[in-house]
Amino acid sequence: MTYPDKVTVYHKLVHDPTSPDAPRHGFYLHAMIVSEARQRPAARVSEDLVIYDYKAIKKAELPPFVMEQFKSTWDLQEKAKRYWQERILDIETRVRTLETESWDREDAVEDTGSAKQ
Repeated sequence: MTYPDKVTVYHKLVHDPTSPDAPRHGFYLHAMIVSEARQRPAARVSEDLVIYDYKAIKKAELPPFVMEQFKSTWDLQEKAKRYWQERILDIETRVRTLETESWDREDAVEDTGSAKQ
């Protein structure tokens, strides 16, 4: 990437915040940085963020309102993931149907392009 390229950063939560394995003092994110000029990923990032209480000099638990927002975000992520997985399956099924109708016929002949003589 070179200037004056702009980037877009997409984040997603790694763990379900309601899981007993999810940390209570922080959270993990995966991010993808996309180059606007090239319209492709420029970098992938893993983030480990921790809430810290500088007065108590120790890690602090995530406030309840943050946990609620993470739960909502996680639910939206999972809903979007299910939707796009269904769309991908539908597209793959339609492509396979087209392939079967055109390539898998008894009278189908392979066109070898410029190799013909």
